[in-house]
Amino acid sequence: MLCTSCRTRTAVTADGRCTFCSGTRPAPPDGLMAAGAVPPGESAGRLESPVGLSKAVVVLLCAVIAADLFAVAAGLNMRSLLAGGLDDGFLAVRLDEADRADRLYYFAGSAQVLTLLATAVVFIIWFCRVRQNAEIFDASAHTMRPGWAVGGWFVPFGNLWLPYRVAAGVWTTGAQTLGDPGGRTVSRAPLNLWWASWVCWTLFGRFASGRYSSAVLPREIADAATLVVASDVLGVVAAVLALLFVRRLTWMQGERAALGSTPISAQMARGGRHLA
Repeated sequence: MLCTSCRTRTAVTADGRCTFCSGTRPAPPDGLMAAGAVPPGESAGRLESPVGLSKAVVVLLCAVIAADLFAVAAGLNMRSLLAGGLDDGFLAVRLDEADRADRLYYFAGSAQVLTLLATAVVFIIWFCRVRQNAEIFDASAHTMRPGWAVGGWFVPFGNLWLPYRVAAGVWTTGAQTLGDPGGRTVSRAPLNLWWASWVCWTLFGRFASGRYSSAVLPREIADAATLVVASDVLGVVAAVLALLFVRRLTWMQGERAALGSTPISAQMARGGRHLA
């Protein structure tokens, strides 16, 4: 049974709470341990808090969501104008209406590009930070070197899989505990849903943009605009799931840092030697 308070760790007390929530283990700090705060005898690696970066990513993802919703409205306006102005296959709309809809659509697209670029930069910086912390927590849990936290995003076709492998290792180290009855049960749903939505949005967005760029006839443009609107809606979903993933993983690393920077396996082995 999961803890009735945090809903992430196994309940060990009579009132249904885990060791953290029941007060039998120190509560995690707000963020990670600062440099120089590593307990004696533990890893000399330096943990850096990802909390500030995660907040910046969340704010920027909210901006991305707003820009996507604006683009959806602009796309629907363009679609309505094109579909309503078709007369026997020919486009019959007022020039000023067409110009206004086109300018609105262009502005929405520009807002999307700017917010997405800013978010991508800060997100990758945050991603590197949590990957570096995960290396200190347990280097053996990873199948990809730390440099892939950046490089994986820029490999053609490989960027549809490589960053996920990096994130999976980081998630694994964040979910590690001392293996006692209060160990956490952490679902990978936030990680998997975020990545699946990002891949779907990337592939479908390229398809929709290609159709819109190649459309010539009014009916083709109207149909392509519908695809772009659907892509923007999918982008909103992907941004929301990315936001949840960032918040969850940052929180997990905060709790993992409360256990110290030494790998869990080493802590358990050390504890066994002390008991002996």
